[in-house]
Amino acid sequence: MFRRTLLAGFAVASLALGTVAAKAADIVDTAVSAGNFNTLVAAVQAAGLVDTLKGEGPFTVFAPTDEAFAALPAGTVEDLLKPENKDQLVAVLTYHVIPGKVMSGDIAGKKMGVKTVQGSEIQVDATDGVKVDAASVVTADIETSNGVIHVIDQVVLPN
Repeated sequence: MFRRTLLAGFAVASLALGTVAAKAADIVDTAVSAGNFNTLVAAVQAAGLVDTLKGEGPFTVFAPTDEAFAALPAGTVEDLLKPENKDQLVAVLTYHVIPGKVMSGDIAGKKMGVKTVQGSEIQVDATDGVKVDAASVVTADIETSNGVIHVIDQVVLPN
């Protein structure tokens, strides 16, 4: 009897822990835990967008890697992170976000302009892989609790 009770207790604990582990993290927490978006996370913090990207959403984020930010001309990131350039930083970051949750399968074979949170249109071409402006999506469909992240290999800039 004790053994059955103990086994039942372990089963219930496993199910409870599995439920907690299965709950997807939000966009910000997912980016933080991935480890290759440190510059993006720092920029989101400097721009005051953490609460927004932890919000209900859903959002689709085209997330440049640390390597993508490193490829920008020297001093670009440092300049954007200065408090006096916050509006410009917000514009760059929100250009990487579209409202709604758009998975790669939703756009496969299509080419279109999509309105960003920043207000401009970003060009998406999913006819041969997926391009977002000049950037390539290198990892698609990272689901989060409030949207989806698509990893891109370049920082894209609004006109």
